[in-house]
Amino acid sequence: MKIYLFVISIFLITSSAFCQNPNNTKEESQEIIDLISSYSKARETKDTVLLKEILVKDIDQLVSSGVWRKGIAEAVKGMMESSTENPGDRTLKVESIRFLGQEAALVDCRYEIKNADGTIRKMWSTFVVEAVKGKWKISAIRNMLPTSSN
Repeated sequence: MKIYLFVISIFLITSSAFCQNPNNTKEESQEIIDLISSYSKARETKDTVLLKEILVKDIDQLVSSGVWRKGIAEAVKGMMESSTENPGDRTLKVESIRFLGQEAALVDCRYEIKNADGTIRKMWSTFVVEAVKGKWKISAIRNMLPTSSN
């Protein structure tokens, strides 16, 4: 009987160590929504100081044209160039947050750019965010341009 209880205990301890954390809070979700809002604001106002605060140093970004930006310097430079070369009102609307544990999450957003001529470029963005010293930061961005208007 003791061996049976020991085996069950070991199984429960090891299996719980690898489970996703379902206990993320509404507060954490709001912090992530606020992070994406800060990213959007930094892009809109071309605030490189704010960008450097909310991005991890080894961030990587894949933009809809297929270009990779690796590292914070390249990402910030590319973001500023893109905002200048492609002016328009950008909006990011968080559609879902999937926590991968206590310190990481996937964030899917609708990403729209309203051009000066009134046309709207509809895309998707996925952000990988991680908790760094208790603060959520962006570690990866994937922008996608769907072939349909979804």
